[in-house]
Amino acid sequence: MKTIRDLRDLATPPRETVLTIGNFDGVHLGHREIFRRVVRKARSVGGTATVLTFEPHPLKILAPERAPKLLNTQAEKELLIAASRIDLLVCLPFTEELSRLSAAEFVREILVNRLAVRHLLVGYDYAFGRGRLGNIRFLQEQAREIGFTVEVLEPLAEHNVVYSSSLVRNMISAGDVAGVVRFLGRHYTLEGVVAHGVERGRKLGFPTANLVTEKELLPIPGVYAVKVRRGRVFYDGVLNIGWNPTFGNQEVTVEVHLLDFSGDLYGETLRVYFFERLRNEKRFPSVVELSQAIASDITAARDILHRRQLVTYREYLDLITEPEAPASGLGEWHED
Repeated sequence: MKTIRDLRDLATPPRETVLTIGNFDGVHLGHREIFRRVVRKARSVGGTATVLTFEPHPLKILAPERAPKLLNTQAEKELLIAASRIDLLVCLPFTEELSRLSAAEFVREILVNRLAVRHLLVGYDYAFGRGRLGNIRFLQEQAREIGFTVEVLEPLAEHNVVYSSSLVRNMISAGDVAGVVRFLGRHYTLEGVVAHGVERGRKLGFPTANLVTEKELLPIPGVYAVKVRRGRVFYDGVLNIGWNPTFGNQEVTVEVHLLDFSGDLYGETLRVYFFERLRNEKRFPSVVELSQAIASDITAARDILHRRQLVTYREYLDLITEPEAPASGLGEWHED
């Protein structure tokens, strides 16, 4: 996939551009269906499967107080889009100047003049341009006038629940990391760099890696059963998000204990995949009772992770198709 961040870098417009537009936060199953249709159409006409998106999220510029916490970092989103077999990703910087373009200016200056759109595929509720006046009817009128076609994708739903980024955010925020897989299409994940902490876990006999992450949306504080990828090797793990109330921390931390692992992880990058929320954070009367609870968490996590498979994008994250040496009986499968 080719990625451009400035339309001036397009020396010539793409060939027979089949285009979709959106923020695509989370790249959930609804987004993936849009990408499938874009790719299918582009292949049928010998064209270029193209995604147009924006960085940062428009609400971060237009109404920061209403901007959502994002499900993906920009790097994750781009990898997920690439894994969807898109040919060209146009990631435009969202600025106040861009926000002032009218819907008609956006269509003619960007979609037509720069991207040479031939077929545009959008979701049923898509709107764009100054004041969000560029609705579906407007697009269809422009298409007839200028000479491209518009395909509107009706809402995708499971048991009358529509796939949406808002739905996924709400589920993650509530800690439903197990239930969200059927809408997200993979296990929710975050990446972090291991930094020095206070090393209480080591003193308790359960050393933890303190993760510093760029992920905006974290699951609700609590204890989670997780898989952890270190390079190409996977480990079972138990992760705690929160304030560690037994010790009265003042800041939220993300700490993960890798099962059946010993060694120094400082400075390394780990990726965590959330499988199930085990319990709330809790203040324990003593360190002994805390240690007993952690031991119970590990037993529960082993059972869960032994019975379940990791669901991830095919060729997602560093284009890995098979881990070299899966730990703890990992049976991974990749979904297109």
